[in-house]
Amino acid sequence: MSAATEEQIARAIVSVPGWTPETVKVRPLVGGLLNSNWLVEHQGTTYFMKVFGIGSDNFVDRELSIQAARTANALGVAPAVVHYDRDAGVEVFEFLTSHRASTNADFVRKDFMSAVIGLYRQYNAGEALPVTKDVFAMTDEHIEQGNEVGAIRPADFAFLEQQYKRARAAFMASGLDLAPCHNDPMPGNFMVQLSDDDRLLDMKLIDFEFASNNERAYEIGVFLGEIFADEAATLEMIEQYYGALREDLVARVWVARAVADMKWGSWGVQQRQLSEWDFDYQKYGIWKYARARAVFNDTRWNYWLSKL
Repeated sequence: MSAATEEQIARAIVSVPGWTPETVKVRPLVGGLLNSNWLVEHQGTTYFMKVFGIGSDNFVDRELSIQAARTANALGVAPAVVHYDRDAGVEVFEFLTSHRASTNADFVRKDFMSAVIGLYRQYNAGEALPVTKDVFAMTDEHIEQGNEVGAIRPADFAFLEQQYKRARAAFMASGLDLAPCHNDPMPGNFMVQLSDDDRLLDMKLIDFEFASNNERAYEIGVFLGEIFADEAATLEMIEQYYGALREDLVARVWVARAVADMKWGSWGVQQRQLSEWDFDYQKYGIWKYARARAVFNDTRWNYWLSKL
């Protein structure tokens, strides 16, 4: 993928009823690994505009993504969808003027963690999405894609893949607990509103490009892994989400956490072979594999698998 051209931006703008290049002000936003993001001002109102990256449709089901975003907005956990035009390669959303994107540093705060768990409980309890794609289907797909493009993987990838397959078999034997899931807990996907004295007033979820019906424990596990939640915080968040702290639930989340790192590690190293975006996908992928390895080497790994 590459950054949006002026022609792409112009085509995106004119696809919105009432917008023309002469009647809007556009400025770029930093961030986005698959798309380019923009702030657009029109008649005194600011909007968030996403212009699809070239080739990004190979990885994103746009119809599913926009439906998931609309469903989340109806549940009160996401901003409104203002405009969508697949042919023009654009989505426009309500811009949350009183919110800012979260950062990794924010998640040392328990109130931030708890707010995410609250959002997930609400969203995951909503109406099922039209597409089910669990984390194992995603990971298998990324591994196969990596095979096809010659992805460069760790020397012990055979061991990593073997442990991943054990996790997949254990989950399938126990049965998947499917729910509509967001599947992408990058800190920047949580928009927060803070008071003058730094109290968390509101949190909204954005960017549903990876949404699907998925294993519920993955939604929690990938989030807790992303923020490096320690043992105590992990147990507290599991209990808040499920309303109980049973051994089987703890095991599901820990195993899902390792699978999440296999998924994103495999995504990263194959993206390195395909993408022209200015981001070190290889480093990202190897780092994710290292995190999976750490869980696989935990003395409790076999016990967790047995508890699923």
